[in-house]
Amino acid sequence: MSLIQPLPDGPLDIVGDIHGEYQALSQLIRHLGYDEHGAHPEGRMLVFVGDFCDRGPDSPSVLALARRWIEAGRAVAVIGNHEINLLREDAKDGSGWFFDERMARDDRKYAPYRRPDAAQRDEIIELLSLLPIALERADLRVVHAAWREPQIGTARQLPMGSVRREYDHWESEAQRKAVRTRLEERMRRERELWPHDLEDGVHKPPFLAAHSENESNKQMLNPLKVLTSGVERQGIDPFYAGGKWRFVERVAWWNEYEDRIPVVVGHYWRRVHAAGRAALGKGDQDLFRDIPAFAWHGRHGNVFCVDYSVGARWTARLQGRPPERDFKLAALRWPERTLQFDDGSVRATTHFGEEYDARLPQST
Repeated sequence: MSLIQPLPDGPLDIVGDIHGEYQALSQLIRHLGYDEHGAHPEGRMLVFVGDFCDRGPDSPSVLALARRWIEAGRAVAVIGNHEINLLREDAKDGSGWFFDERMARDDRKYAPYRRPDAAQRDEIIELLSLLPIALERADLRVVHAAWREPQIGTARQLPMGSVRREYDHWESEAQRKAVRTRLEERMRRERELWPHDLEDGVHKPPFLAAHSENESNKQMLNPLKVLTSGVERQGIDPFYAGGKWRFVERVAWWNEYEDRIPVVVGHYWRRVHAAGRAALGKGDQDLFRDIPAFAWHGRHGNVFCVDYSVGARWTARLQGRPPERDFKLAALRWPERTLQFDDGSVRATTHFGEEYDARLPQST
C-alpha cells in the first residue's frame, strides 16, 4: 500500500486544518449533517486535510474523533506537517499539549489546553503513523500543502507506515549536505554574531544567509516535506512565523500546476475577512493577498485552500476578543463546491476552472 491512497467515491466534505479547535469541529460536523458516529443521511464522507493538532485548547479530542471515524470507515485523512512533528518527536511551537519540554514556552500563548494521558498518546501515534500523504481519484486530489509530481512520484513508491522513517532519511541527507558544504560552520558563525534566540519574536535578526540556505535545502531535498509544508526558496527578509524567525519565501506552487484534476489543500491560512498576517501570529508573505476569499486559484483555477485560519483563534483569546469572527473552520463540499463554516454560514466558491495569468491578480 502506497503513501498515495485512493479517495473514496461519492460526495465528500473536505475539512480544513483544525489545530485543536474541538468546539469548532463539533459545530461544523453538526452543520454538515453528520451524527455522533460519523454517519450522514446522504452517504457523504468526511476528508481531513491534516493539521489536527497544536495551538488550540483540545487537540486530544480532535484526534480521538478522527481516529474513531477513520476506524469506522466514516472518514479518511492525510497527514499534515504538525502530525509529522509529533511522529518524529520534534517539539515545536504550539505542541506543549503533547511535549513536556514545550509547556513553559507555550503556556503564555496557548494555555489552557488539554493534555493526553499515556494511553491516549499511544493511540495518537498509532493513528498518525498510518495516515497517507495524499488521496486521489479521477476527479479530485487532496494533499496537505502541495501537489508536485516529482515528490508525489516518490511518495507513490513508499509503503504505508513509512512516513517517519523516510522523513528522517531525507533530514539526514540534508544534514550530510550541510556538513559537505560547510553550511553548519557558516551557520555557527552567524549565530555567534546574533546573540538572541531565533524564537525571540521581539528582536528581528539581520538576514542570515547560511540559515536561509539551510532552510531551503531541508525543505526542497525532502519530498515528504514539500508535500506537507509546501514549496520554498531562499528569501531576502526574515519573518516571524511558527514561533521562530525564518529566512525563506513560500512559493505559490499552484501557479505552476498544469494538471486539470482539481486539488484541495490546507496549510496556508487564508481568511474570510481581510486582515494582515500579523493577526494570525505570522509575518510571512500573504499568498492570498490578491485572491478573493472564496475563490479557486492557480493557473487553471482548480486548486482550493480550505484552511480559514481557525488555528489563529488563540491570538484573539489572548486579546480578549471573540475568536469566531475572523478565524473559522470550513469544509469544502464536493462536488457542490460550496463552503460550510462552523458558524453555520454557507458560501459558494468562485472562479472554478478560470484560466488566468499567474503574474496578475485575479479579479474580485
